[in-house]
Amino acid sequence: MPLTSVTQKQLLDYDREHIWHPYSSMTQPTQVYAVSSASGVRLQLSDGRELIDGMASWWSVIHGYNHPQLNLAAKSQIDCMAHVMFGGLTHQPAVELARRLAEITPAGLEKVFFADSGSVSVEVAIKMALQYQQARGAAHKQRIISLRRGYHGDTFAAMSVCDPVTGMHQLFSGALAQQIFLPAPQTPFGQPLYAEDLYALEQTLAQQHDQAAALILEPIVQGAGGMRFYSAEYLQKARALCDHYDLLLIADEIATGFGRTGELFACQHADISPDILCLGKALTGGYMTLAATLTNRHVAETISNGGAGCFMHGPTFMANPLACAVACESIDLLLEQDWQATIQRLEQGLRQGLAPAAEFDSVAEVRCLGGIGVIELHSAVDMQTVQPRFVERGVWVRPFGKLVYVMPPYIMDNADLKQLCSAIIQVVSEL
Repeated sequence: MPLTSVTQKQLLDYDREHIWHPYSSMTQPTQVYAVSSASGVRLQLSDGRELIDGMASWWSVIHGYNHPQLNLAAKSQIDCMAHVMFGGLTHQPAVELARRLAEITPAGLEKVFFADSGSVSVEVAIKMALQYQQARGAAHKQRIISLRRGYHGDTFAAMSVCDPVTGMHQLFSGALAQQIFLPAPQTPFGQPLYAEDLYALEQTLAQQHDQAAALILEPIVQGAGGMRFYSAEYLQKARALCDHYDLLLIADEIATGFGRTGELFACQHADISPDILCLGKALTGGYMTLAATLTNRHVAETISNGGAGCFMHGPTFMANPLACAVACESIDLLLEQDWQATIQRLEQGLRQGLAPAAEFDSVAEVRCLGGIGVIELHSAVDMQTVQPRFVERGVWVRPFGKLVYVMPPYIMDNADLKQLCSAIIQVVSEL
């Protein structure tokens, strides 16, 4: 039910005065919109307006909102237990989820460490890499190699492997661990690897492997660092070079996992398996926060047989039963349908719907891959003016920097997808 105008105003006034939203200012906050409910691909605002959600709540709500099967999984589990500590205890939802993840992820990733969020899963991956090197007598290998234009989260170790200039964390550069960065790959997805990309990769690993524990990257799609799509051959070369120089390969699939790029996991475009894999976002279908860091038997046993005798990490809400139960249902829901055809349909709709933007003077490039559509502008958007324009046209799109992009829920039908793209074209045409 929509709130009364008075109640809605009170809610928004209190929010503006007291609540700090993501990447926002408390003295000059951007406008926020109160949501009263959500169902399918639509957000119901408290003032009665309805928006088609093009963001899947930051790429996580792949099955849409208020899904009856996910609702049932949550309700059934909460009647048993909402949470129990994971130190010294276990439970069926965690075991079942670990089994599913070990079965569907790239080969060899059979050890599962549950975490709170995607950013924390990256922290866990970095700690795994460092503790692995220490356990094998290479404690001097304490730095991480990362790609420029990469983004891996907002906690401190994760911030340190984000692009130091474009990764939103330049303010903290003096306080962060100093990592090693190599140029972002320039070879477009689907193209043979450029010689300069291979040279940069080879030279960096050859020169830095003595002090590096691992290479971390977002396979195929560099997300919040620019929504860039790059060649699968780059991943193949990275895997081979990490093997040659005895580095671990960390794949951050927090944004790309569970079908978003057209493969279940983006690493599968290159038919490679990383040593460590980070998952989050769509893991629970967007219902609640949960993440996982997977690794292989060799890494897990090396750490476990090292001086500490265990892996030194353990979140309070690790393997939360409620989240694990919903995650199991979300994975089953995805795999029991022809999700590949769904993603192909979304990609075709996005390509057709966003193509007119390529003719606009304000647009540098239009690109699509799987369930991702991106319009890159020549100049950064003004969120204060652009966001309301999307809302006025009945869609929820959240641009950042020079990028107007969408990653819609997989259940979005062709009519809603066409309406979403049409609204984007209208707004971008006015820029």
